[in-house]
Amino acid sequence: MSYDPANIFAKILRGEIPAHKVFEDDTALVMMDIFPQSRGHCLVIPKAASRNLLDADPAALSAIMPLVQRVAKAARAATGADGVRVVQFNEAAAGQTVFHLHFHIIPVYEGVALGAHAGGQADNAELAGLAGEISAQL
Repeated sequence: MSYDPANIFAKILRGEIPAHKVFEDDTALVMMDIFPQSRGHCLVIPKAASRNLLDADPAALSAIMPLVQRVAKAARAATGADGVRVVQFNEAAAGQTVFHLHFHIIPVYEGVALGAHAGGQADNAELAGLAGEISAQL
């Protein structure tokens, strides 16, 4: 299977679709997940085109992983979460729904179950506020 440049994350990266941006540089965009599994759930999306981890350029992966770590720390600090889950899916059988490499940063709270992947859409005002809080921790 090949990379499809019409996927929703590619459109967001090109500015064709709005997003609640947390951070952006030459290598990646960090944004809030509009279907969060928990409060503060965000996505780290490399700008390099790849379908997922299986076809990604190793140089792109080495450039993105320090940002994944920084965002995980910032999301935990901003939300007061007890832990952070970092998730990455590869192909539909593994749960991937958007075929552009991305990493989920999911704050986890003791005693609070995670919502379903792509369950319900969050409130835009809440997402904008969280984006600002996490960005401030970066």
